[in-house]
Amino acid sequence: MHVKESTIEQELIDKLGELKYTQRADIRDRAALERNFRAHFEALNRVTLSDAEFQRLLEDIVTPDVFAAAHTLRHRNAFTRDDGTPLNYTLVNIRDWCKNTFEVASQLRINTDYSHHRYDVILLINGVPVVQIELKTLGINPRRALEQIVEYKNDPGNGYTRTLLCFIQLFVVSNRDNTVYFANNNARHFSFNADERYLPVYEYAAPDNRKIKGIDAFAEAFLAKCTLGQMISRYMVLVASEQKLLMMRPYQIYAVENIVKCIDENRGNGYVWHTTGSGKTLTSFKASILLKANPAIEKCLFVVDRKDLDRQTREEFNRFQEGCVEENTNTGALVRRMLSDDAADKVIVCTIQKLGLALDGGSTRNQSREQRGLTTHAEQLQALRDKRIVFIFDECHRSQFGDNHQAIKAFFPNAQLFGFTGTPIFEQNASYKRIEGEEQTLKTTEDLFQQSLHEYTITHAIEDRNVLKFHVDYFKPDGKHPVKPGEPLAKRAVVEAILARHHTATGGRRFNALLATASINDAIEYYALFKTAQAEKQQADPDYVPLNIAAVFSPPADVSADVKQLQEDLPQEQADNKRNPEEKKAALAAIIGDYNAAFGTNHRIEEFDGYYQDVQQRIKDQQFPNADLPRKGREKLDIVIVVDMLLTGFDSKYLNTLYVDKNLKHHGLIQAFSRTNRVLNDTKPYGNILDFRGQQKEVDAAIALFSGVKAEQARTIWLVDTAPVVIEKLKEARDQLDSFMASQGLSGKPEDIANLKGDAARAGFVERFKQVQKLKVQLDQYTDLTPEQAQQIDQVLPRDELNAFRGAYLETAQRLRAQQAKPDGKKNEDIDQLDFEFVLFASATIDYDYIMKLAADISMQPAGKASMSREQLIGLIAGDAKFIDEREEISEYVRGLKAGAGLDEAAIRAGYEAFKQDKAARALAAVAETHGLPVARLQAFVEAVLARRILDGEALTELLAPLELGWKARAQKEEALMDELTPLLRKRAGGREIAGLSAYETEK
Repeated sequence: MHVKESTIEQELIDKLGELKYTQRADIRDRAALERNFRAHFEALNRVTLSDAEFQRLLEDIVTPDVFAAAHTLRHRNAFTRDDGTPLNYTLVNIRDWCKNTFEVASQLRINTDYSHHRYDVILLINGVPVVQIELKTLGINPRRALEQIVEYKNDPGNGYTRTLLCFIQLFVVSNRDNTVYFANNNARHFSFNADERYLPVYEYAAPDNRKIKGIDAFAEAFLAKCTLGQMISRYMVLVASEQKLLMMRPYQIYAVENIVKCIDENRGNGYVWHTTGSGKTLTSFKASILLKANPAIEKCLFVVDRKDLDRQTREEFNRFQEGCVEENTNTGALVRRMLSDDAADKVIVCTIQKLGLALDGGSTRNQSREQRGLTTHAEQLQALRDKRIVFIFDECHRSQFGDNHQAIKAFFPNAQLFGFTGTPIFEQNASYKRIEGEEQTLKTTEDLFQQSLHEYTITHAIEDRNVLKFHVDYFKPDGKHPVKPGEPLAKRAVVEAILARHHTATGGRRFNALLATASINDAIEYYALFKTAQAEKQQADPDYVPLNIAAVFSPPADVSADVKQLQEDLPQEQADNKRNPEEKKAALAAIIGDYNAAFGTNHRIEEFDGYYQDVQQRIKDQQFPNADLPRKGREKLDIVIVVDMLLTGFDSKYLNTLYVDKNLKHHGLIQAFSRTNRVLNDTKPYGNILDFRGQQKEVDAAIALFSGVKAEQARTIWLVDTAPVVIEKLKEARDQLDSFMASQGLSGKPEDIANLKGDAARAGFVERFKQVQKLKVQLDQYTDLTPEQAQQIDQVLPRDELNAFRGAYLETAQRLRAQQAKPDGKKNEDIDQLDFEFVLFASATIDYDYIMKLAADISMQPAGKASMSREQLIGLIAGDAKFIDEREEISEYVRGLKAGAGLDEAAIRAGYEAFKQDKAARALAAVAETHGLPVARLQAFVEAVLARRILDGEALTELLAPLELGWKARAQKEEALMDELTPLLRKRAGGREIAGLSAYETEK
């Protein structure tokens, strides 16, 4: 049954009425919105403004800067009245948001110079519009609704930049059964880019992580007046360094609430189990900041266990709020800050090592102070002994299972300790851990922290698409049987396997990988083997493009204090470095030397931390296309060989593969696997694991241990379907496509797509083929396909047919996308809901440089001798989304190339640019001739439109003025001229929006 938007809207308004919102049917336009705001403002601030003062106030507070508006909303502000007296005011009651007035308006229309938008439902707090709710009928893709909001916001002069709507903090999108929400932001944090990396979008959930998706239940749970007030005032974070609004996720909010409640009620210690990649730093930051305002708490220490995490955490905290924590350069500085009464010193970030040194009366530093007649740090801190101090431990499984925990408890008997962990210690994974030189028996996380305050496991995160599933390939040397569990393979065989599979595993080198090895000696040996193997490949095939490979492991012996702190959490590397340290040092120096030669750097083993940081940055640089890198293709790293480093705490969305040649288990396995599963978009369907140690038993045990409440479903949730299952899904998707084409009286051949009648049929093709392509992208990254399975896939979708389908898809999608851009009154619901997901149709290896190289090959070689035929190259261009806006030009240019003409790549590039300019000039000259306009005047008009990205109606009138037409004839001439100019302008704009242009687009 089709439910009208208006019905869903009225049901929501009725629900908000039950929640005691005041319904304001009278607020339908800008004037009414401002009158209502004025009444609330004057009542709250106990003032009566003159009309002139109110207009000046609006001019002061209305801003296109979302971050500035958000800051104004949350703080006390100043305004000078007409008589010169100051007025300190707030827009809402910022002390108690629950005591504000909550109202609901619907169908508000804001008309500005370039936009005439109507907003479904607006929620107002004290007359300030803070939430916009966009309602859709069932079946509309929520992502498409999000795109529409972005399009509205991109209109120059829209209501969000010119009116009180600048104070919108949250957007809610719902089709009644599915509801999502997201924060407002300035344009650079509020857009869909070419890679389709979307805004952070949230689904609300109950404390047990069950989703609350229906708009009715969502309204009760999220839009209740006090809850909404808290969401905006407490659980949105203004990131000053990025001028960005950040919304906390539901599980983060519940964790913070439970920590604060535990402290308020003085109920002992607790831990938060939030999986790797779930934003624990933001959660702990918000808990710390709320504790800062609690007068019963003397200090809040956020404790990390490594020097780099100290720096990283401090930078993250200061990112959320500038200057909220300062650097502790040494133990003395930490002690001074702990004893300080300054508000800035209430929240402190420090390492467990520094804290341990301060508390240990027998430490070298304390003994030295005692010998010099100085008060020891431990004695100084006695002043805090009976105070209420809160300790929050990051990754508590690494720092809290030794003497430190007992030392803190003994020194501060009134302290409360809270731990965050992505991988708790249970009885099954308890073991021994080296802490400050002594062996300590590990207890469970619950033994130390008493109670679980909130759980959000990797199972929940995968279900929410906050992290990805895993594809685990247990390597089969003979293609059929995996290796015996735990038994190492010959390293040369592993290297050959990786080189053979890396292109597949990383989506054509779109992503990069880590190779986890069992020891430093293994890492050194692997590095040498890769070097030899790739040199042999290059010698055998001059066209072979070698992988960029680096290795990182901690240097032995004489290292800086920073590196020593790093090593404390690298047990395997610490042990390895005690044997033959000079050999390891020489090997690492040689590896760094190769790195310097490859990348033009100047790192030294004595400054290892700089090299280590550079390697991490280069892994993250995988996100940039080769064309954006200064030394094209040599700036990225394909594989980094590691032992312990980078297997915990390191995040990069463009790292998708882990090669494993070391024994892993329990939390170590989960931490290592989790390097690969950060969400990007549909080109990264899962994290790829290629295991060379036959560790299926260990993987199954780790999944069962860390799956939380859904242990019985864990394998299904954590792991992607096997290749046979996905191949069957591909067959079904292809059958559905063929059935759809048959229902339209057509064959299932790509050439028949052009014969589809009507936009509804074209939309049907787009939806069905997108599912085919999505499954093909998933299979393309499976490293364990057998030759028989590869043949099955090719039978379902032969390569040439797939390329033809991709070309037909992009041509159809381009046409329908143009329909979506038409004004609201001309929308077609079948098209309006389409989400094209162009990123699925963009190859990582096929870029502009690649096309130009192949075109040059056609020109340089005699007919029939080029590596790719002209027709194949044109098919390649047609099937790749990167060329969607200029594929006609490139294809036409390639068709005109003569085999054997001898044009090199530089000449081909120059020729193509000249070809494009000439074609554009000829097209414009033809339009000018058709309409009797001087070419130069029309050219100037077009350039002005493109420069400002605004179609100025007055400039169009001036362009046609010399024709001396009457008003009716001029209107007809404008329409006829713009019919021809619009596609030219769209093409020249390269996908960027031109304000006002849609008004001239007519239904075809």
